[in-house]
Amino acid sequence: MSTCEKNITIPADCAANVFGEFDSHIKRIEKELRVAVIMRDDQLKIMGPEMAVKRTVDIIKSLITLAQRGTQITEQNVNYAISLSEHSQTKEMVELDKDIVCHTVHGKPVKAKTIGQRQYLEAIDRHMVVFGVGPAGTGKTYLAMAKAITAFKNEEINRIILTRPAIEAGEKLGFLPGDLQSKVDPYLRPLYDALYEIMGADSFLKNMEKGLIEVAPLAYMRGRTLDNAFIVLDEAQNTTPAQMKMFLTRIGFGSKAIITGDLSQKDIPKDAISGLDVALRVLKNVEDIAVCHLTSQDVVRHPLVQRIVKAYDDYESKYTKKGNHSSSKASVQK
Repeated sequence: MSTCEKNITIPADCAANVFGEFDSHIKRIEKELRVAVIMRDDQLKIMGPEMAVKRTVDIIKSLITLAQRGTQITEQNVNYAISLSEHSQTKEMVELDKDIVCHTVHGKPVKAKTIGQRQYLEAIDRHMVVFGVGPAGTGKTYLAMAKAITAFKNEEINRIILTRPAIEAGEKLGFLPGDLQSKVDPYLRPLYDALYEIMGADSFLKNMEKGLIEVAPLAYMRGRTLDNAFIVLDEAQNTTPAQMKMFLTRIGFGSKAIITGDLSQKDIPKDAISGLDVALRVLKNVEDIAVCHLTSQDVVRHPLVQRIVKAYDDYESKYTKKGNHSSSKASVQK
């Protein structure tokens, strides 16, 4: 295997951001690609196998571009750049940083951090109904909420309706203290948290009192027609087929519906059929409905979450193959 050496210039005002605390970002790149990176003044010398050096140059140039735009480089940025470099797509990561959906109440920009997230946001812009399906931490719900709040602020819709099925994950609702609202509020807490962060508590409470923002269990949707609304159904993998059909037939004129779910985390009984599973099969060819599949590569929480999701995916894939093999073997023996 041939080795080579490349030099690139790094602006002094970007070096600390690109290198990371205690050079953690560069050490991560060195470890993953098995190259050596040495800095002398404003010059970076990269040494190693030819292909690895080329990938490292692409990664560092992309990180420099992000740093020059004022982006704080995180471990997630570095890991994603490394994964994109396998397919020479690091330039696409730089493009992600351009489009901002909105800002949080603290001024932090909300934007796509992965190619999958960008495709999800583009689908929301173009279609009336969008299914966002993927593992935990891929930003399915948060980005949908950001889009809803942006549309509300721009007066594109009159109200926001956020809902999810109140399905127990191990505990029974009846054993929880308080009235019905007190029992279901904890199940809706993730939606409240996103609203507080993007909109601010005061603005959220004021609009909620006016009925312009509604956070409610899915059962409360029955019998309604929702016009000029942005509707987000979260945790859709826990719906029944009847509930999913009920929800989808609530959509009125001028409305947009986003359905998010993680098919690997169902809280419904094992023998029950998920409404999300059925909907994805039934509606796959219906016009103005888009399905976006996010993967472990789109996880934007702590990098450990990405590794956990991938480990479970690998395990379940291996388990499924073994199960299929055992079934085939059993049928042959019969």
